[in-house]
Amino acid sequence: QLEESGGGLVQAGGSLRLSCAASGRPFSFYNVGWFRQAPGKEREFLAAISPNSGRLEYADSVKGRFTISRDSAKNTVYLQMNSLKPEDTAVYYCKASSVRFGASIGDFGSWGQGTQVTVSS
Repeated sequence: QLEESGGGLVQAGGSLRLSCAASGRPFSFYNVGWFRQAPGKEREFLAAISPNSGRLEYADSVKGRFTISRDSAKNTVYLQMNSLKPEDTAVYYCKASSVRFGASIGDFGSWGQGTQVTVSS
């Protein structure tokens, strides 16, 4: 069970840090991905991180602005979002996979509640 948090309302150019916390068993051995879905749009892959943080992947739309990281001791994966734009407004989700990486992390399993990010202009 993963739970996203940290969303909110921020002005354009601002920053937010999202958290993806795992309850139950540790997910330190899992690849974790962040995704988002804006109203009326398809869910979009944003970033992924491997268990030892040695492999990272970003979507072009967020490269250079967003940073994914993880703290295994806290069983949490983060998404630091800087230079936010109004088009970043969406519900943000995380998901884990023991075998898939990148956008394919989102191919199987159910989605959590997500956390709403709203960027005002």
